[in-house]
Amino acid sequence: MNNRPDAKPLSGITVLDLTRVLAGPYATMMLADLGARVIKVEDPRGGDDSRQIGPFVDGESVYFASINRNKQSIAIDLKSPQGVSEFDRLLVTADVLVENFRPGVMDRLGYGWEEVHARHPSIVYASISGFGQTGPQRSRPAYDMVVQAMGGIMSVTGEAGGRPARVGVSIGDIGAGLYATIGIQAALMRRMATGVGDRLDISMLDCQLALLENPIARYSATGEVPQALGTRHASITPFDVFETADGFIVLAAGNDSLFRTLCTAIERAAWADDARFTTAASRNANHEALKVLLESRLADGRNAHWSAIFEKSGVPHGSMNDVADHFQSEQVKAREMLLPMSIGKQREIHVAGNPLKFASFRMPQRLEKAPGLDEHRAALLGESSR
Repeated sequence: MNNRPDAKPLSGITVLDLTRVLAGPYATMMLADLGARVIKVEDPRGGDDSRQIGPFVDGESVYFASINRNKQSIAIDLKSPQGVSEFDRLLVTADVLVENFRPGVMDRLGYGWEEVHARHPSIVYASISGFGQTGPQRSRPAYDMVVQAMGGIMSVTGEAGGRPARVGVSIGDIGAGLYATIGIQAALMRRMATGVGDRLDISMLDCQLALLENPIARYSATGEVPQALGTRHASITPFDVFETADGFIVLAAGNDSLFRTLCTAIERAAWADDARFTTAASRNANHEALKVLLESRLADGRNAHWSAIFEKSGVPHGSMNDVADHFQSEQVKAREMLLPMSIGKQREIHVAGNPLKFASFRMPQRLEKAPGLDEHRAALLGESSR
């Protein structure tokens, strides 16, 4: 790693990225944002599958571009003698190898964990798959929605009594990518002490269960199966979205004191002393009646009116934003969370920035564009031959 005080945390780390679509590329995107050099090893026959997923700008996939920024690309056929030779040259320079093939594929290619670890004991080896390297379902294929359903996230998402609903982003992939990023960095820290790499086995299904921390604990304690509740919280009331005169606003009064503050702010202080609402348990039991009362009062004003009142009184609240709203938000701008990136023929798009903020350095305000397939072949093989 780079020991300069102003260097990014992972400067000097080289990652060989054999992943495609989302879970793996999201993990390696995070590593690249943190300063690692990420070499994306792609199939010569079209590269990462997401290169063919729209929308497109000048023939380039926005989907691919948004999560493969700051990376280099080389196309290698791991089933050919030439490809094996090329990959072996890159492997010598690597600190981390990340793959998201089905269990057994890397072994058949000659690059399973045992083989790589024997030849390069310092490499951190991360495998991301739908169901992990062990268990009766290990060989099953998986996409985001498959693990959202099987993991139980969909069972607690959507309106009460309605059809199951997928979370609106690919939380199955992104959750696995984030857990992989954490694990890779932990393994690198351990390697600093031991000099020896480790193997990470990341299951998308496991990660969905990890994200179900509250529903799992509640079921274990009560025996009641958690169900979809719409936007309402299972244990806290009011903790929901409420309709105003011109839209929706979220209120989150997480304790008795905040509930009293809320009632005072909307000039309904007596509600805090109503026996139906005096405790968290009673508010939860009477959540429907409380929502009717709150929405009848909130209908008297527009979102901006109530936001100003709640801001002044310290009631946790938030307007319902859509994606377009973020492009006008001063808060988003101040946090540098929408960053420009080149794509296509002199075009530019904005993508989500990195939420990690450090005191010692500032993330670049412009991102390096995603690589073309095999764009860095000459440079990478030239370096490895020296």
